[in-house]
Amino acid sequence: MAISTPTTPSQADARPVGLPPPTSRRRRGPDLRRWISPLALLALWQLTSAAGLLSPDLLSSPWTIAQAGWEVTRSGELGEAFAVSIGRVTIGFAIGAGIGLLLGITAGLSRWGDLLIDPPVQMLRTLPFLGLIPLFILWFGIGEAPKIALVALGVAFPLYLNVYSGIRNVDDQLTEAARVLGFNRFERLWHVVLPAAVPQTLVGLRQSLGIAWLSLIVGEQVNADAGLGYLINNAREFLRTDVIVVGLVVYAALGLATDALVRLLERRALRWRATN
Repeated sequence: MAISTPTTPSQADARPVGLPPPTSRRRRGPDLRRWISPLALLALWQLTSAAGLLSPDLLSSPWTIAQAGWEVTRSGELGEAFAVSIGRVTIGFAIGAGIGLLLGITAGLSRWGDLLIDPPVQMLRTLPFLGLIPLFILWFGIGEAPKIALVALGVAFPLYLNVYSGIRNVDDQLTEAARVLGFNRFERLWHVVLPAAVPQTLVGLRQSLGIAWLSLIVGEQVNADAGLGYLINNAREFLRTDVIVVGLVVYAALGLATDALVRLLERRALRWRATN
């Protein structure tokens, strides 16, 4: 006859009743294996440059680019260009985001707003806005105004579309529940409609920031006398591919930084979502 051995209760079994079981999964850090292919490409780039297979007139080596980055940073040239570009994109983004938000909220909430605002916006957004640069130069001259206007125009449309779509796609059951609970029109707007439209609005914000940097790059290639675009154009005249790449890397870093900022804002604003 087999005699069963009494088991010792584990710590998990001894936990107080009502508490959820502890999770066995640990929080994982960034997977360093994702760096393997970028670092391999960087090493291959450096080796082909050192072997003379890649001409410096076409593309400088990573080490030369790093030295050029240190050179323009130490001379203050990169800092001045950085400050000018940040100022342009900040002003342009503020103007474009304000216009996009205002038009999107008005068209999303009002039937008359939808009828009057949405048709011309839909027509204008199909225009290739980068093709408007000659008109902007004729209208605003060759100073700061056409560059800021180009950024503002690129920012306004994606933000408008996402705000408009976010408001229009709010679940009717939510507004009906708010109406049954006695919310007035303003309370339904403030507590139900606008919070429900926030996820779509943040998507539009990320798209707008990406287009803002793209617009700035194009705008600064035209008659600029300061900024990162001017730094790149000036380097092109002297065949300094190393400085050109430094400017492009700074553009990319700024784009990634602003996108990370919006993602942080998204995590804080949408912490109620289970996926976050």
